[in-house]
Amino acid sequence: MTLTALPADPLRPLIRRLTGDEKHAPSSYSTLDVLWVLYDKILRITPATAEAPDRDRFLLSKGHGPAAYYAVLAAKGFLPADWLDDLGGWDSPLGHHPDRMLVPGVEVGTGSLGHGLGLAVGTALGLRAQGFLDTRTFVLLGDAELDEGSNHEAIAYAAAIQLPMTAIVIDNRSATHGWPGGIAARFPGWITALVDGRDHDQIEYALSRRYDRPNLVVATVESKG
Repeated sequence: MTLTALPADPLRPLIRRLTGDEKHAPSSYSTLDVLWVLYDKILRITPATAEAPDRDRFLLSKGHGPAAYYAVLAAKGFLPADWLDDLGGWDSPLGHHPDRMLVPGVEVGTGSLGHGLGLAVGTALGLRAQGFLDTRTFVLLGDAELDEGSNHEAIAYAAAIQLPMTAIVIDNRSATHGWPGGIAARFPGWITALVDGRDHDQIEYALSRRYDRPNLVVATVESKG
């Protein structure tokens, strides 16, 4: 397969070890740069703090193409690199959807599109209720997931209660239906930003900003998926 972007040298040998899910390769690699910036520059989490109550949370709602996610987790030491050689094997912990019970660092099992944003809203709400006001919640979605109605309930609720969380939508024009005003128009009451999904400086700047209400970052990429 052709890799359109490999954000860092530690990631190159790892991403090339993952085979067996080529049909989801474009979907996976559309997330690669955002995932790398999140784990390299933004998230307050390490393998040693993966169970710490005050860790930052990242939820991969776009879970049906997790190869890039696995490579980034391996690069950051959450899982052994040799696991990457057996993606989807019958006894491999690395399935075609990430499993939080099998893969260290994974917060939720996903793959059925449309659930991650609601889970992230619940996560952020729970953290706020427990007093973890410095702990951040991020969720990464694909643009096609916004065709699922459950997301609109989550969007409206997060805006109504001024929930501080960040949703990242990968916009590679794979959604079945368009939307007047683009993706940002689907998030009324949210702070919104548009970035180049391959530009690490833009991604880092948008994700590093903190707000007292929900924040949307739309990352545009060329690859389909």
